[in-house]
Amino acid sequence: MQNHLGMKDLLAGLERIRQSPKNSGVLELIVRRPKIGARESLHEGQLDLTEGLVGDNWRTRGSSRTNDGSAHPDMQLNVMNSRVIALVAQSSDRWHLAGDQLFIDLDLSAENLPPGTQLALGSAVIEVTEQPHTGCAKFMERFGPDALEFVNSDEGKRLHLRGINACVVRSGTIRVGDIVRKL
Repeated sequence: MQNHLGMKDLLAGLERIRQSPKNSGVLELIVRRPKIGARESLHEGQLDLTEGLVGDNWRTRGSSRTNDGSAHPDMQLNVMNSRVIALVAQSSDRWHLAGDQLFIDLDLSAENLPPGTQLALGSAVIEVTEQPHTGCAKFMERFGPDALEFVNSDEGKRLHLRGINACVVRSGTIRVGDIVRKL
């Protein structure tokens, strides 16, 4: 059984999160979700205009945010700040539980990365979309009720502590350790 951090400890980590780089950071983890509940950590991945992260189940899983239940085009990729997941997960071997595909040491706040902002990583380019990415029951189960409250608070939403949604605008290869640059 994993012990979850309380709000006091989460708030104590906020200053480090606020110090995330603004213009360029590092891709720290790539996680592919081949089927519901399964996770594969990758050293290298392919981003594709129609598939998102190749081999991920985004396309086949669909979305409750589309009228027909098909995959939402503005939710191809879930991106999370690596400092946030390091705090809430408490151990790097638990990062993948968040369900996001890309973990980046970069300021993902609404102020720094408004919708339409493009990020270059490896030979690919992704674009931040308007679709909100918020904590859910699974996030609470994995990281605790205080972590859910933390990421869904007004400040958490402003800083996009739960992460952002993005879509691929230029296909390419990405690797852990790649520099991620704001374009």
